[in-house]
Amino acid sequence: MSQERRNEHILCLDVGNTQVYAGLYTPRGELTLRFRRTSGGQASADEYGVFLRGVLRENGIDPEKVRGIAMASVVPQGVYSLRRACQKYFDVEPFILQAGVKTGLQIAYRNPLEVGADRIANAIALSRLYPGRNGIVADFGTATTLDVVSGDKRYLGGAIAPGLRVSMEVLEQKTARLPSVEILRPDAVCGKSTVESIQAGLYYGQLGMVRELVERIRGEVFDPTAEPPIILATGGFSHLFAGEGFFDAIEPDLVLAGLFAAWQLNQG
Repeated sequence: MSQERRNEHILCLDVGNTQVYAGLYTPRGELTLRFRRTSGGQASADEYGVFLRGVLRENGIDPEKVRGIAMASVVPQGVYSLRRACQKYFDVEPFILQAGVKTGLQIAYRNPLEVGADRIANAIALSRLYPGRNGIVADFGTATTLDVVSGDKRYLGGAIAPGLRVSMEVLEQKTARLPSVEILRPDAVCGKSTVESIQAGLYYGQLGMVRELVERIRGEVFDPTAEPPIILATGGFSHLFAGEGFFDAIEPDLVLAGLFAAWQLNQG
């Protein structure tokens, strides 16, 4: 690979309900930079473009070396602005992970158009990281999603539930005296204050829900005599569960890895 090619970059953008999570890859697939931006409101193409170029420059990266951009979005109104930003500020037509593109997966959903692009990206990454293995991804974001992938690269579906932050915000908004709290792993399930009780309910309630869903999926979808499925955690809150011993691996960048893999599949 030439020196010029080694200096090029592929920018991956996961546009969620609350944040844009971005990663910069080398052509060989090395993730060299991660950063986030809130996605709330109606950011313009210029706001996104100036932000993206500014972050790259602040990290010593020439924006002109970005030769490819991949996007996955669960926010339809954000796609237009980001696409225009890519065209105007990088002179790049972005690859958008959506129906009709190559994913390397067979989508076994009744209506494949309903599956969120972030969920497909997670499934692509799991199938790349653990080829031939059945797997389940728990993504702890605005929503907590579970995605099920077979060893022969079929996306089998999953489950969607309120995430940690959504659950906390509902408690705050719908109750008269319960405060907003920091989301963390509490020392005990039995809280000794209102704040500790909320934190325990949020954390262990989320963990218990995911355990139950995973166990039911295992029994419903996979052969109990076969090798157990790989269980991965990803998303902004996944690090909180690292010490539980339930997940085979914590992969916070899974969606970015899936996006990069999808971008590779659709080149040429």
